[in-house]
Amino acid sequence: MNNTQAMNPRKVIARILLWAVLIVLLLLFIAPFILVVINVFKTKADITSNPLSLVGKHGFTLANFPAAMEKMNFWTVFTNSTIITISATILTVVFSAMAAYVIVRNPRWKAGAILFALMIASMVIPFQVLMVPLVSVYGGLLGVLNSRITLILMHVGFSVSLATFMFHGAIRTNIPAELEEAAEIDGCSKWRTFWRIVFPLLKPTIATVTIIDAMAFWNDYLLPSLVLGRKELYTIPIATQAFYGTYSTDIGLIMAALLLAMLPILILYVFLQRFVVEGVTSGAVKG
Repeated sequence: MNNTQAMNPRKVIARILLWAVLIVLLLLFIAPFILVVINVFKTKADITSNPLSLVGKHGFTLANFPAAMEKMNFWTVFTNSTIITISATILTVVFSAMAAYVIVRNPRWKAGAILFALMIASMVIPFQVLMVPLVSVYGGLLGVLNSRITLILMHVGFSVSLATFMFHGAIRTNIPAELEEAAEIDGCSKWRTFWRIVFPLLKPTIATVTIIDAMAFWNDYLLPSLVLGRKELYTIPIATQAFYGTYSTDIGLIMAALLLAMLPILILYVFLQRFVVEGVTSGAVKG
């Protein structure tokens, strides 16, 4: 008798129910994205009258994309979002990996332990608590708002704690100190050992941190809206507000803008998703 015939009927039913629940959850999660893709190729009248239909009464149209790009000044805001996201992500990955390496490899250094504890504690502080002091200090006293550099550094400051925590677990559990000792015997300095040996072995964690932070930076609305006041510095999430009028809203243009905003992050995730699970779990179990 093979394994299929010997399988308990209760287990078969349980597995069917599990798959049914997972399929329903999948449909619920992707339903908003499917609605965006369906309605982006319709006119405003067709979206309003029947948003669930595959094709509207006026047929298939691509007019929403050029209209949305023109109204939101797409290439300017896309450039701003790209510069801010790439710069903040790279700085977060580099600084967090170096900080975690120093903390892990110097366990008797009390200042490092205190700094790491403060990083962990800072992760539970809501951003809304810091909004008013942020604008008051950096805008009123220092006058450094309305700058991409300021926003990039703020993104790095708010994200470095979680990234350091992830790199700390990956280095502590997955990278043996013997590799670094062998490199030191061969004449490598600490700096060269980190970049030539340790950093390349952190590829899964680097990919995970990159996806998490890039998505957060790209989609963030609240912090850029506080920092960037000039229209030429707007990012994509802020620029989409141009489609929301006081008395009317062009849903078709909003759908096109949302799809244009999603594509870069979606492409990034497709290329890096195979590292995500490995990166998240790399520091979870001590080896």
